[in-house]
Amino acid sequence: MLDPKLLRNNIKEVISNLKRRGYVFDESTWINLETRRKSLQGQTEDLRSELNDLSKEIGIAKKNSNDTSALQEKASLITAQIKEQSKDLDQLMEEIENFVLSIPNLIDDDVPVGDDEFSNAILRKIGEPKEFSFSPKDHLSLGQETEIDMEAGVKITGSRFKVLKNEIAHLQRALINLMIDTHVSQHGYEEVYVPYIVNKDSLIGTGQLPKFEEDLFKIDGKNDFYLTPTAEIPVTNLLRDQILDSEKLPIKYVCHTPCFRSEAGSYGKDTKGIMRLHQFEKVELFQAVEASDSNESLEELTNHAENILKILELPYRVVSLCSGDIGFSAAKTYDLEVWVPSQQNYREISSCSNFRDFQARRMKARWRHKTEKKTELLNTINGSGLALSRTVLAILENFQESDGSVSIPDALRDSMGRTKILTR
Repeated sequence: MLDPKLLRNNIKEVISNLKRRGYVFDESTWINLETRRKSLQGQTEDLRSELNDLSKEIGIAKKNSNDTSALQEKASLITAQIKEQSKDLDQLMEEIENFVLSIPNLIDDDVPVGDDEFSNAILRKIGEPKEFSFSPKDHLSLGQETEIDMEAGVKITGSRFKVLKNEIAHLQRALINLMIDTHVSQHGYEEVYVPYIVNKDSLIGTGQLPKFEEDLFKIDGKNDFYLTPTAEIPVTNLLRDQILDSEKLPIKYVCHTPCFRSEAGSYGKDTKGIMRLHQFEKVELFQAVEASDSNESLEELTNHAENILKILELPYRVVSLCSGDIGFSAAKTYDLEVWVPSQQNYREISSCSNFRDFQARRMKARWRHKTEKKTELLNTINGSGLALSRTVLAILENFQESDGSVSIPDALRDSMGRTKILTR
C-alpha cells in the first residue's frame, strides 16, 4: 500500500509514476475523500476542544458548589455528537483505505518503460541452447502418457491438472531437495513450512486482495479462506504485525509449497502440458531487510535463484520487466527465463521482485533501530527458486537424447541413483 502521506503531499509525483505503468489515478475521487476527511476531522477536533473546555467549566462550577446540570447536559450532547462523528470518520477512513489498497506500487526509476512483455529489457544470457542432431520432442511426448498423465488429472479434477509418475515424479522430488538444500547450506536461508490455506488478511497484506480475487481459489464456508496462490503469501505474513530488532535482519526464508491459481486471465495460453497449471509447486525465496539494503537484497536473491539454473546446467536469460508488465505490488522485477527447445523460446521460470515497503505497510511489519529506538517499515523481496513444473519441463527438453531418453543433470544423479530416465 502506498503511504497516504505521499498521496497528500506529492500527488503529482505519484500520478506521474503510476502513468508509467499505464495506471490512471482517480484524482477527483481522492480529492473528494480527502476533503471529507479534513472536514470531519476538523469538526471532531473542534467538538473535542469544546468538550474539554466544558469539562474544565464543570470542574470549576463543582468546586464552587454551583449547579452543573445544564453544563453536564450540554456535555452529554457534545459527547453524543463526537461519538457519531467518530463513527462517520471511521467509515470514511475505511473507504480511504480501500481506495488506497487498489493503487499499485510505485515503480523504480530504472524500470524500463513499455506497454507489455515486448518492452522488457534483456540483461544477460547464461549458457547456450543445445543444438540437437535430431528434431527435439516436447515434454509431453518425452514423458509419454504413463509418466506425465494429463488425462488422469482431468479425470480426478479437471483441465490443467497433472499426475506425475515414476521417474518424473522422482525427478521433481529430487529437484525440491536440491533447491532447498542449496538455498539453506550455500545461500543462508532458513527453511520454513507453512499452511497451504491462507485467510483474507494475509492476501491483503501481500497485495493479492482486493485486486485479484478472480485469480484465487476461495474455499466455500463461513471463513474467508483461500488456497495459497504462492508461498510468498504465508511466508511474508510471518512478519505481519511484528516489530523486529535490527540485529535480526536480514530475514531469509526458503519454503516449498504447492500453489493454486485459477488463471482467470490466461484463457487459451499454454493449454497443453505442464507449462501453466491450476496446481503447481514452487520453492520460494524471501528476504526482509532495511530500506537501505533493499536493492542489494534483490540482486542477491536473484543470483540465488540463478544459481539453481547454473547447477542444473540449463540455459537461461535474465530480464528486467518493463513498466507495463510488472506486477501490482512490485517496484522492480527480474524474470529468469529458461530455454524451451520445443518452443524455440525462453520462458519464465522465476520472478524475483523488490516490493520495498508496499507489503510491509499493509502488514504493519516494522524493524526497530538499535540506538534510536524508532521503528521503520521493512522492505520485502521474494522470488521463485525455482518453479518445479517448469524446471522438470526444462530438464526433459534440454537433456533429451535421440532415443527418447533423458540424461539426468550431474547435480541430481546421486540423489536419483541413475544417469538417465525414460529409457526404452
